[in-house]
Amino acid sequence: MKKKNQIISLILLLVAGLCTAQTSSEVVEDFKPSTLNQPQKEYPQVNSQGYARFKIEAPEAQSVVVSLGLGGTKGGTPLTKVEDGTWMGTTAGPMDEGFHYYHVTIDGGVFNDPGALNYYGSVRWESGIEIPAHDQDFYALKDVPHGKVQQILFPSPSTKTSRRAFVYTPPGYDKNQSERYPVLYLQHGWGEDETAWSNQGHANLIMDNLIAEGKIKPFIIVMTYGMTNEVKFGGLRNFDITPFQTVLVDELIPYVDSNFRTLDDQAHRAMAGLSMGGMETKTITLNKPEVFSHYALLSGGVYAPEDLKDHSNLKLVFISCGSKERPDGVKNAVVALKDAGYNAVSYVSEGTAHEFQTWRRSLHELAPLLFKK
Repeated sequence: MKKKNQIISLILLLVAGLCTAQTSSEVVEDFKPSTLNQPQKEYPQVNSQGYARFKIEAPEAQSVVVSLGLGGTKGGTPLTKVEDGTWMGTTAGPMDEGFHYYHVTIDGGVFNDPGALNYYGSVRWESGIEIPAHDQDFYALKDVPHGKVQQILFPSPSTKTSRRAFVYTPPGYDKNQSERYPVLYLQHGWGEDETAWSNQGHANLIMDNLIAEGKIKPFIIVMTYGMTNEVKFGGLRNFDITPFQTVLVDELIPYVDSNFRTLDDQAHRAMAGLSMGGMETKTITLNKPEVFSHYALLSGGVYAPEDLKDHSNLKLVFISCGSKERPDGVKNAVVALKDAGYNAVSYVSEGTAHEFQTWRRSLHELAPLLFKK
């Protein structure tokens, strides 16, 4: 009798487990328009679980697929034609929190979603969707003093043109005419441009909020285009850093120091970059130790102690990635740097991969560590 009761209890537990699994896999119908939609556009939509739902008007189409992620690398979501001639579909599972690029393939042609705003990524303007994050408050638009992001055009004799950069100056910069500021040179990733850190990354809002909270001392951020010699995806091993290093070190930095109130010495200058921008950061900081004193690689490789043996004035090494990337490599690299006597910090963004939520969080962790006495 006792054995029979145990069997019955086991069956009930299994049934309960199946019911729970079925319930947890159900899509909650609380979809709302994405915050990155075009004005008055209802789709795409996201729900509280992180699913995304799309609706595309293409009545004559034979096939419509939404491709998510940089270059569509996160797979496709096939849409189904409904009675009114539109195509609708929901992602097979929840997406990571934060920003994602996507595009729509209609009968083999690649298009952007007319319902969404566009962001430069994958070497083209892509549609963008935002999955609300549990920690989105740190880059939210708040009622606090705001800095400015302004476009500059600086002369570049080496490339025989004027090049563009965006400069973030903190709140109070225009009023405090006697104050000078440290500078962070912040690089984008492959296929992106100098608009990425402001548009996709919300770097200015992250800074504004940290300054308002008294967690950092204000500094300037400079963001410029890192692709002086164009390289196709998968060909970064052929990327020659020399042209961009010339633009950054010999042309942009002198221009910024001449036109903004900077503290124009190595001790008050930092360089950081995400992904390909991390590769650029690592290479340039190793080539030019006299220029920067704070180094940060965001999903962009690691430093080894032997890389830094001649960097006596190095103040900080920051290395980060998402938990879905290679967090052990980041952590182990920082342990080795600490053991060698360097001020090194690691950060792993939980639940994210090679994507902007990782890099938003990384900047939020990095900024309070920069330019500390």
